[in-house]
Amino acid sequence: MLTEITDKLNRGLQKVSLEDTLKFDCGGDGIIVLADGQATNADQDTDCTIRISESNLSKLIAGDLNPMTAFAMGKIKVSGDMSVAMKLGQLLKG
Repeated sequence: MLTEITDKLNRGLQKVSLEDTLKFDCGGDGIIVLADGQATNADQDTDCTIRISESNLSKLIAGDLNPMTAFAMGKIKVSGDMSVAMKLGQLLKG
């Protein structure tokens, strides 16, 4: 499942550039790092980390979970540069 999400994010990164680095931390299910114009599952330090379950990340990518609502309900936890997380919407629409 995480591999499918990584592939979808790579397709989005081909359309929309992200200058910053971002990590989705799905706990025991793994991580996805967006850096240098690509999405990988290799861990590294990033400007912003979003902690989210794999199932909620899947819903977020599919457009079935509103990021602001998820944040307000505690389904998403953001650490680091919050402005990087705000740019994620452009990538998801891409």
